[in-house]
Amino acid sequence: MHAGGRARDPWGNERVAFSATTKINRKEFGLNWNQILETGGVLVGEEVTASVELQLVRSAN
Repeated sequence: MHAGGRARDPWGNERVAFSATTKINRKEFGLNWNQILETGGVLVGEEVTASVELQLVRSAN
């Protein structure tokens, strides 16, 4: 996780931002389906990347 920073917006609200990225193996969660392509590869990779961008706002009021 990465903290993107903290700042006040033009309306006086406090803002803070975070971002996070992770990779998981889908087969560890029982997702084993796949399809072999004509070119010899597979349709779905085993590794899945999940990313989150989050911004929280605390109202000045």
